[in-house]
Amino acid sequence: MQQLATDKMIAVKEGGIGWMTFNNPERRNAISYEMRQAILQILDDFEADPAIRVIVLKGAGDKAFVSGSDISQFEKRRATPEQQQEYAELSTRVQQRYDSLTKPLIAMISGYCLGGGLGTALNADLRFAAEDSEFGVPAGRLGIVYNWRGVKRLTALIGPANAKEMLFTARRFSAAEALRMGLVNKVVPRADLESSVRDLAATIAGNAPLSVAGSKRMVDEAMKDPDKQDEVMCKALSKAALASEDYVEGRRAFMEKRKPNWVGR
Repeated sequence: MQQLATDKMIAVKEGGIGWMTFNNPERRNAISYEMRQAILQILDDFEADPAIRVIVLKGAGDKAFVSGSDISQFEKRRATPEQQQEYAELSTRVQQRYDSLTKPLIAMISGYCLGGGLGTALNADLRFAAEDSEFGVPAGRLGIVYNWRGVKRLTALIGPANAKEMLFTARRFSAAEALRMGLVNKVVPRADLESSVRDLAATIAGNAPLSVAGSKRMVDEAMKDPDKQDEVMCKALSKAALASEDYVEGRRAFMEKRKPNWVGR
């Protein structure tokens, strides 16, 4: 990987897992302009590397997953209309990169997961949280309206009643409440969080990559409005998997009672 735009983002590859760490603990991992540039670099590299089967997002330190944008930069980076446009365009590119990932994305959440941090977590396919994590959207206390994309994704995940409670009250929700609403998949003690996520990621990485990628694409397609769903594409994914080398390998490995050697084609 080329040198990252900042040391406030860290990328590590381990056994089929790509770890992306938001490394700005002194600002509770608030995301700066340079961090957004590095996110693009990291996700592009992970996506292009066939050895990486799953990606994990995590925050450095023990205070926060991500607390949102780094507001301390706004005077320098968002003072003029031109700067605001440049910042918005970069943010859009980052969002599009998350949306176009073909590999599973897991958010490992510990501490605060608020506002833009919650938006970052919502990009993930799966979310594991420590028991002391807190979730919320403080827009109601700031006089702003949370962005449309974030509201749509939040509502699809936890339902309109829960989404309205979170947005109307602007309060912080516990990990237990987040689990009850379906905002997270699992809650574990902080000491067990990383090992639980590693086990989950290793399980996913050990499965057939074409099957995992196809399932991710189909579930995402199922969440679209019916008139925008591409059923032809979904059927083609299933057909392609049946014609793949991995399908042959999977059958042989099952009959021979051994671990499959997936090649991703």
